[in-house]
Amino acid sequence: MSERQATRNKGDGRSRGLLSRFVKNREGSAAIEFAALALPFSFLIFAILESCLSFAAQQVLANAADKVARELRTGQVLAAGFDETALRDKICADLSIIVTAGCPGLEVDLKEYATYAAAAAVKVKFKPNNDIDTTGFAVTPGKSQTKNMLRVFYRWPVITEFMRDSMSSVDGKAILFSTVTWQNEPFDD
Repeated sequence: MSERQATRNKGDGRSRGLLSRFVKNREGSAAIEFAALALPFSFLIFAILESCLSFAAQQVLANAADKVARELRTGQVLAAGFDETALRDKICADLSIIVTAGCPGLEVDLKEYATYAAAAAVKVKFKPNNDIDTTGFAVTPGKSQTKNMLRVFYRWPVITEFMRDSMSSVDGKAILFSTVTWQNEPFDD
């Protein structure tokens, strides 16, 4: 037997020895301590993963809203005729790395405002079941040099069962939100 194989076999013997001592231990304290630590540790790991996924989705949503706002600000997309379907499709294309096809749960609101203060006064409204009240949502982008605000909402599904109560607001889903307010550049209408 070569020296390398002897070293490998020796290592296997150590790991088997630890496992067999754990299994043969009849006192039970090792198993109790493991169980006492494994459950909170697992909850912590799942909470961290769920929070990371939600944060990443929020960031992708904000980036998608910023990208569409830049295209609207310069008049790139208005020339081709822009409606709610076109807006949803543009945002959904950027969200495709994190959501399913068709972007179920996506809500958009794009309006022109007379002043920035008028745009800032717009509040998010909720229904009694804590879902977004989309009454009054529209896609009416302004022309050259007007002030506009884009609001994008997405109902993000909370994956882990025990996190749903603390993270979700509607049917096991957290509401992600992004808003962008700008003044259009001078472009030909």
